[in-house]
Amino acid sequence: MLKTFGALPTEARAREMTHRDYLWCALNLLLDSEEELERLCPACRAEAESDRCPVCGAERSDWGENPGFDRAAFERMRGESG
Repeated sequence: MLKTFGALPTEARAREMTHRDYLWCALNLLLDSEEELERLCPACRAEAESDRCPVCGAERSDWGENPGFDRAAFERMRGESG
């Protein structure tokens, strides 16, 4: 949130913000992004909403699996909590 407004956590304007202020800002940022998407034609909106790399444009499905992901450990932890 603070990055969006170019504020440091140590600045008075940031320190004075309440949880409600942060929630209000987050909600309005979400609404603003929805308004921006509504301005696009259907084809451009679908492209903007697609899950792509912001640098090269590769689709997320083309990225493959995370090589650092340990499925066996994940399954063990999942079994313990559920």
